[in-house]
Amino acid sequence: MEALSDNVLMMKVKDGDLDKMSLLFERYKRPLYGFFYGLNKEQELSEDLVQNTFLRILKYRHLFRTQGDGDFRAWMFHIARNVNNDHHRKKRVKTTKDLENWQERIGHHENQSNEMQHNEEHHMLSMAMERLAEDKREVLLLSKFEEKKYSEIGAVLGCTEGAVKVKVFRALQELKVIYKQLEKSH
Repeated sequence: MEALSDNVLMMKVKDGDLDKMSLLFERYKRPLYGFFYGLNKEQELSEDLVQNTFLRILKYRHLFRTQGDGDFRAWMFHIARNVNNDHHRKKRVKTTKDLENWQERIGHHENQSNEMQHNEEHHMLSMAMERLAEDKREVLLLSKFEEKKYSEIGAVLGCTEGAVKVKVFRALQELKVIYKQLEKSH
């Protein structure tokens, strides 16, 4: 049996077959968690925002429209961005999580020099990402970590594919400068 596409599943949810939402949740809970964690660096908050995103998808299912491939993902990430922005607007919280605690959650093995170097590079990259403006961090998370196509990111951000390419290029350039500054200071 062929797996149903995201758009087909969402259309079934829209038409009242709410059980299909669980399939979409299973497909997208990890990518959404990664997106939120990349923005907030807080495990519990990221889990809550994933749940809130799917609740909002359910609430606004009547607004979903299909016009080709990839529409659900773009629509979902657009909602996810709004959920994240609404959370921070309501709480007026700027998240600055201790990077050492974050690094411990992903695992740290001091016995292997390669692993230590990798962890140091990862730590520096995380620090550099934290110093980027949120909009630049967001576009890099979508393009490089979530591996979204520029057209999908454009749908999420409400801009053209060309504008996304420029945003990604500029964000990468700024990230490179910040990373080199951190290397010099360490």
